[in-house]
Amino acid sequence: MPEPTPSLTIVVLVSIAALLGACSGQGSGDDLGGGACNAAVESVSGLSRVHVAVCSALDYPDNPPAGGQHYPVWAAYQSYSFPVPRGFWVHDLEHGGVVYTYNCPGGCPDEVGVVQALIDSLPLDATCTASEPRRVVLTPDPLLDVRWGISAWGHTLRADCVDADRFRRFYAEHVGRGPEAVCGQGSDFDGMPPCQ
Repeated sequence: MPEPTPSLTIVVLVSIAALLGACSGQGSGDDLGGGACNAAVESVSGLSRVHVAVCSALDYPDNPPAGGQHYPVWAAYQSYSFPVPRGFWVHDLEHGGVVYTYNCPGGCPDEVGVVQALIDSLPLDATCTASEPRRVVLTPDPLLDVRWGISAWGHTLRADCVDADRFRRFYAEHVGRGPEAVCGQGSDFDGMPPCQ
C-alpha cells in the first residue's frame, strides 16, 4: 500500500481540526475561555426580540444576559456609575453593542479604570459618529453573580477578574453582530438611575 503524501496528511489533519472546532461551539476560537480569571464563554440562540414596557420586570436565563426581551429604549453608548437596568442594555445588544458589566460590592475602581482604558483603546466603529465612536456600555450590575460579565447578542463571557486580552478579543469577535445594526445614541437617563 502506498504511503500517504505529506500534503494529504496535512489536509486530513486540518480537516479534523476544523471539525473539532466546529463541534466545540467555540466559533473561531478568538474568545476562548480560561486563563487566570477563569473566563467562561457561552453562546445562546433563539433569543426573543420583543419589546416590553419600560421598567417592567424581566427574567433572563443567562447571567449576564445574552439577549432576549427588552425595553423599547436603549442605553446610550457610554460608561455609567449607576446600574443600568438590564432591559435597557439588552436592547444595545440587539443593535450590535457590547456591554461590560461588573459586580464589586466593596468597590473595584482600579479594575473599572483598567476596563475603561481598554474600552477607550478599542478601534472606532466605522458605522458610528464622533459622538458615539463605539457601541459599548460599561455599567455596574448588582444581579451579576460573577465579578465581570461581557455580553453581545447571543454571546457572553464571565470572569473572576479583568482579563484585558480576552475582554478585547470578545469585543472584536462580537461587536456589530446584533440582529439590528444601529449606532444611534440611546438614553443617558439624564445622569440619574432609571426605574427607581
